[in-house]
Amino acid sequence: MAKQLEIRGRQYWILSEPHGTGWKATVVEVRDDGSKEPVEIEATAETRGAADESVERKLRRLLQA
Repeated sequence: MAKQLEIRGRQYWILSEPHGTGWKATVVEVRDDGSKEPVEIEATAETRGAADESVERKLRRLLQA
């Protein structure tokens, strides 16, 4: 299951998957036409929640720059 975010009118999904002994989260932008584009950020952590939170913080910082 992906976490959905709307930031500045744009839709993003945070996708998580097991990675070694922890989790890796990545971000995909979902466009109005249904196409998807990976955002070049990722985060790893011991738990899925921690990886999701970390990649969300990175995304928000990237969009504020």
